[in-house]
Formats: sequence, structure tokens, C-alpha cells
Amino acid sequence: MIVVVGIGADGMAGLSAASRSELRHAAVIYGSKRQLDELDDTVEAPRRQWPSPMLPALHRLLDEHTGDVHVVASGDPLLHGIGGTLIRLYGADRVRVLPHVSSVTLACARMGWNVHDTEVISLVTAAPHTAVRRGGRAIVLCQGGHTPRELAVLLAAHGRGDSQLSILENLGGPTEHRRDGTARQWAENAPSDVDDLNVLAIRYLPDVRASAPPDDAFAHDGQITKHGIRAVTLAALAPRPGERLWDVGAGSGSISVAWCLAWRDCRATAFERDDHRRANVHANAVAFGVSIDARGDAPAGFDGAESPSAIFIGGGLTQPGLLDACLDALPPGGRLVVNAVTVESESAVAQAYSRFGGRLRRYQHYHGAPLGDFTGWRPQHPVTQWTMTR
Repeated sequence: MIVVVGIGADGMAGLSAASRSELRHAAVIYGSKRQLDELDDTVEAPRRQWPSPMLPALHRLLDEHTGDVHVVASGDPLLHGIGGTLIRLYGADRVRVLPHVSSVTLACARMGWNVHDTEVISLVTAAPHTAVRRGGRAIVLCQGGHTPRELAVLLAAHGRGDSQLSILENLGGPTEHRRDGTARQWAENAPSDVDDLNVLAIRYLPDVRASAPPDDAFAHDGQITKHGIRAVTLAALAPRPGERLWDVGAGSGSISVAWCLAWRDCRATAFERDDHRRANVHANAVAFGVSIDARGDAPAGFDGAESPSAIFIGGGLTQPGLLDACLDALPPGGRLVVNAVTVESESAVAQAYSRFGGRLRRYQHYHGAPLGDFTGWRPQHPVTQWTMTR
């Protein structure tokens, strides 16, 4: 059995009687140096510091010991912690978790926020831009003392400079400290002595959240799936939690962004041959705080890319071999959605529909526009959409 004991910045004094008893009767205790240093002299078991990388050691944990193995972890080990990793490796019946109050709960208590109304974002292993939001509030688990400034710079650069930031250091410990500021202030002059043990509480301002962002929210050169067509395309793609999209001929990456916004853990791989447009994909990923792997031309860029759950082809359909390469990459049950605008790409879609079946639709959107002193209808290019399931 592996027993995982959560411990806070207040050390042994903050532990429950059950947690203290577990540690005092342990045969061996694993943890990081900081966590092991929180244990006092009443804990007599040998202390083993995690090596780097840590994952191979976790795989061997029960092989090297005949009895119970104890692990100390920060706060609640099941909140972006080692507890979930150990349960994934060994199963819930071989791992027992004794949680402490999490840093998220402590941070929300200091801010006066309801935990259930607050997003939790971990930057311990993720890129800083994945904590950029267009509104709302979040507790951000930081990688170190440098994280608040990195995030402040990103927020200021993407129009969120008024966002209110609070650095909460050593929560629950005797040296707990709070600093308040705005993203704009800290982008220019961030505190230089932030403790590595910190979380960041953010209220994102201005709040311009939208379930379907307008076209002008994206960086693009005109090569973008327009708002209305984006909505029906996302409906056809039908994203599900944890899935990955391949966005082929991505243009601005607006479909990738919409896909990732559908669920917090959705990801996308965008394939775009044009360097400038690929830069727009990256800029939009940062601006919306989503995870998009921007690659070069398709299908050459398919090599090494993580397997998709769905594929959207928004451009390049007439390129020889592209459709077949996409179908080869699509797993059983995967969805394929193709939008065609030109006569040539419509012809390719019609042939594919004849070969593979699926569903064929055609969308025509009109916009009201001035016509003399009156208003008339101005059409956009019709879009032919083919969808199929592998």
C-alpha cells in the first residue's frame, strides 16, 4: 500500500492526528526536499528525496519495499498533485490519500472567492500562455517565483493589462505574504523576490468572454472561417472532453481555438504552410489561452503529430493525396469535416461523398448592407460541407 499524506507550509503542526500517526509509524517516506524538511524529529523513518526525473522512481516504488510506502505531498495530493499519478499507476485500491487543505482552498479563502466559482489552472508543467483568459477569475498554481511576471507580461500584451493580480506566498505558513497589483504594473516592474512557493489569484479584465468569439477577436489576414460558418463547423466536429483536433489548412486557427474553448482539456494541432498565418495561429492560441501545436504543411507535418479524434480540412483539399492521408490518420470512430468554397474543392468533396458516404450540406449566408437609402442582402460565398465518421 502507498499512503500519500498531504502537508502544508505549516508543517507537522497543521496535520490531523491521523496524518501525524501515519508518518510517525512509517517505514520509509518519499517526497521533495521541501516537503521532507517539514517533518519534525518525531518522524523517525528514513527520508528519500525524489530523483529527477521522478516518474521512473514512481514505477519502482512498490518493487523496492515489502511493506507500506509513505509519500508526503503539498496540500491536497489529488489537486494537480502526485496522488492522481500514483492512483493511475497502481490503482485506487493500492493508494490511500490523506489530504491537507489545498493551496486553492486557502487562496480562495484569502480572496473571499467561492471555490466552485473559480477556475483552477496549473502552470507547473504547462506553458504560461495557457493561463490567459478573456474574463473571469482563476487561481493559478505557479511553477516558481518567475511565473507571476511571465503571466503579467502575456496578459498586458494581449489586452488584459487591467487584470487584478494577487501573489499569495507560503499560504498557511508562518511567512505567508500577499502582494496585489495589476498585470500592466507587474509587466513593467514585477516584484523580484517572489518565493517559489506561491499561487496567483487573477481577476481577468476587461471581461469579454464569449462562447462564440467574433471574427475581430482573432488575428487574421482575411483567411478565417467566418463566425456563422465557424458555428456550424464546430457543431459538425462535435468536440468531446480530452479530444484532439487536426486543423488542416488552418489559416488563422479560428476553428482550433473554437474547438479548444469547447472543453478546457481539448487540444488542437494546426497545419498551415504560410509562415505569417502560422504566426497568427500562435498569436490566437496565446490570446485565448488554449493549447495549439502549430505545424507546417500537410500532410508532411503529420509525422510525429499526436493522433487526432477529429480532422477539419479548411484548405488544401485539392492537393493530391491530402484527403487520403487524413483518412489514414483518422482512428475508428473519428470525425472528418471538410468545408469547400471553390468549384475545384466542391468537385473533390462530391467525389469523396460518392466514395465514402457521410452527409453533404450547403450553407449560404447573407448580410444586410446599405443599398442606396435602403437595405439589401449581400451574399457571402456559399460553403459546401461534407462530414463523415470513420
